[in-house]
Amino acid sequence: MTQTQRTLSPARIALSFLLLFTFIFTSTASTKDKRSAAKAKASSNAKKSRESARTSKGNDKSARKEARVDKRRDKKSAGELRVARKETQADKRGERAGSKRARLAEARRLAEQRRREIAEARRRAEIARQAAIARARAIEEARRNEVMANIAKDDTTGEDLEVRRAAVAALGHRAGTVVVMDPKTGRVYTVVNQEWGLRKGFKPCSTIKLMTGLAGLTEKLIDPVQTLAVSDRRYAIDLTDAMAYSNNGYFQNVGGRVGFERLINYAHELGLGERTGINHANESPGRIPLFKTGFAVNRMCSHGDDFEVTPIQLANLVSAIGNGGNLLVPHLPRTPQEEVQFKRIVRRKLNVPQEVLQKLVPGMIGSVNYGSGKRAFDPSQTIAGKTGTCIGSDRTWLGLFTSYAPVQNPQLAIVVIAKGSDGRSHIPAYVAGQIYKSLRHRFGPGKDVSPYAGAPVAPRPKINPDAAAELSDEEKEEAAAEMGEDGMGDDATGATRTNGNGVKSVIMTVPQSRQTEVTTQPGAPNSNQRPRRVLTNKP
Repeated sequence: MTQTQRTLSPARIALSFLLLFTFIFTSTASTKDKRSAAKAKASSNAKKSRESARTSKGNDKSARKEARVDKRRDKKSAGELRVARKETQADKRGERAGSKRARLAEARRLAEQRRREIAEARRRAEIARQAAIARARAIEEARRNEVMANIAKDDTTGEDLEVRRAAVAALGHRAGTVVVMDPKTGRVYTVVNQEWGLRKGFKPCSTIKLMTGLAGLTEKLIDPVQTLAVSDRRYAIDLTDAMAYSNNGYFQNVGGRVGFERLINYAHELGLGERTGINHANESPGRIPLFKTGFAVNRMCSHGDDFEVTPIQLANLVSAIGNGGNLLVPHLPRTPQEEVQFKRIVRRKLNVPQEVLQKLVPGMIGSVNYGSGKRAFDPSQTIAGKTGTCIGSDRTWLGLFTSYAPVQNPQLAIVVIAKGSDGRSHIPAYVAGQIYKSLRHRFGPGKDVSPYAGAPVAPRPKINPDAAAELSDEEKEEAAAEMGEDGMGDDATGATRTNGNGVKSVIMTVPQSRQTEVTTQPGAPNSNQRPRRVLTNKP
């Protein structure tokens, strides 16, 4: 090591000490500055905290002051709210009182409006009813005038004028036709309104039950004393009462068991669907249905649906029952010689035992004595008959009555058919009864002969009057039609219905204050009038 290096060594040491001292001093000063800054910052923060505390305290005071102000304001507002609520409640009470008055006024207004509507509906219904009645009367009068014109044009050659006068007088000014013939010889005494009696076909209605009963007896499916349950199985009746009261259910049961084909065979056997051969021009053959199945067969056997028969055919049919089974050719003697030498012409002998035919007779007698045909009743002789009432193919009521008398020795067979209001209430039976009474002196059983001598049945029913009214389907159907109901399944449905005389029932949709029910009053035991249905109002 050189001298220079040894000389510089102390200087370096001193310099080092100087630098160390400077560093230490600087560090100390820096530390002091930091401490001073920290103290200053802490002082500042403390100051700020104190100021913040003072500010917060002031704010708390302001908040409390504002809270007190708000509280006072809230109290004032609550008071005002209570006052407002009281006022509102008072207003509501006033409104309720006003609303009640308004509702009462509105109710009165609506009631008055409803009253006016009801009055207007009644007025319109009455106008429609009067118009319908006027139309019906015009139709009825036109139909009757047509019949009168037809009668005026009748060819009376060969007719018995006494019988014709009695028939014309009994028919009166009614829309109908009358056939009177001798059931044993086939001689036609008179045909009043020959256009209808010979050339016009009619639905047979319940007179078809003669064919149904005959078929059931011949096929040995029923016995006259055998009873069948009818009217929802509430009653059990035999053939005699079923025929007398024209009960549909009984004959529908029988017809369904016989079957369509065999029934049509019996219809042909009895001369239906073919001309009788009467010596009048343009005779109608009538009509027989071609095919039916199911319940349609049953209904056909009680109502005669799709059949058309002429009055002369019915007279020939009932004559065959009365004379023991001979289907005759009805004809009129056109010359005096023919009248003197009149000969019976038998078309054919029915393929039916005579005892079977006789089993139908008690029910036919019962029909006249106490059943649906009692308006034909004549206490001086025994009449066997069968009624029919239904809606025809032209939507018009039909009334039929086919009969013969006296039962013990038949002298007259009378058939009456009427249309419209003249076909209701068994008017045809009444017309026939008047003819029998008018000609009793000539064709009756005689003064010394008891009317029931040899008659096959006693003139009284086997059931009570209440059951009789329930089982008489023809009268129930008429009553249903009078009440505007579809008692037979043939009537129109809807707001208007057409009854038998062409009057449309006007339905007014106005609530009724009282209901109406139908009750049945049985006739007096000795009365000649059938039981009437009486309308009674419930209180």
